[in-house]
Amino acid sequence: MRAIDVHSHFVPHGWPDLGEGMPWLRAETEREAMIMVGSEEFRRIRSDCWDASVRLRDMDADGIEAQVVSPTPVFFGYETSPGQGEKIARVFNDLALEICAPAPERLIPFCQVPLQDTDAACRELDRAVAAGHRGVEIGNHVGDRDLDDAGVVTFLQHAASLGVPVFVHPWDMPLAPRLDRWMARWLTGMPAETHLSIIAMILGGVFDRVPSSLRICFAHGGGSFAFWLGRLENAWHQRADIIATSELPPSAYVGRFSVDSVVFTEAALRNLVDTLGAGQVMVGSDYPYPLGERPAGGVVRQAEFLDEASRELLLRGNAKRFLG
Repeated sequence: MRAIDVHSHFVPHGWPDLGEGMPWLRAETEREAMIMVGSEEFRRIRSDCWDASVRLRDMDADGIEAQVVSPTPVFFGYETSPGQGEKIARVFNDLALEICAPAPERLIPFCQVPLQDTDAACRELDRAVAAGHRGVEIGNHVGDRDLDDAGVVTFLQHAASLGVPVFVHPWDMPLAPRLDRWMARWLTGMPAETHLSIIAMILGGVFDRVPSSLRICFAHGGGSFAFWLGRLENAWHQRADIIATSELPPSAYVGRFSVDSVVFTEAALRNLVDTLGAGQVMVGSDYPYPLGERPAGGVVRQAEFLDEASRELLLRGNAKRFLG
């Protein structure tokens, strides 16, 4: 059974100068390049980031029918001025359409927006959707503003009004000496960032303020949220004086968001399905980066606990609903 992959990233092969300290690409060969941030090396990439033919070949090998193609978070530009952030979003959104153009029925572009400014973010979402983008990827926070920030909530309400799906990706993890070893920022920081932002959506009352029509998905299996929902639920009841700030207990909101399947083991996938429901989990691969899953959807296809109806939901059905 072919699958729809809701979590992959792109990097163009080149873009205009974005200004001092902003990302740029150091091309090394026709097939390899280095993402630079100022004078620092950020990540080595290959042509599967920008070459549709390479991407489609890998999709065919993995049995992927269609793939959501989203920005790489280092390019969000949330730390810039609203005007600069809007310029950055326009550049990368237009380049994303070029990358997806060779196979519009299979490569599904998701845009980015300057989330640091609500008006600019809504304006760029309108423009990008009119140009052909099918959804939007946002970072899980803007500086110290989490997803329950009033401006972010207004943006989510706008996305819901347009029927545009939202994919939330962790980024800009905290720096600390203890996190500098073993890729710990990616191995522990990313799951913690996503967990924190789902809590903000619940306890910050976002799900109480945005319509239930909002289609929102969190990357990397929702971080550590599913494993610790019981702890959150217990705290909501036992320390209501501090955290019972949502209209309903946390468990009441598990049907309001989806997560992808990039959790790598059947036991972890089963926890997601048992906790969130088979209707809330979709195949995601994090293609083409090395911490992703290849072949995409492999754990879902091999999971012995799934019946065929549930497997079809995870592989295709839930993504079709998410994408509208």
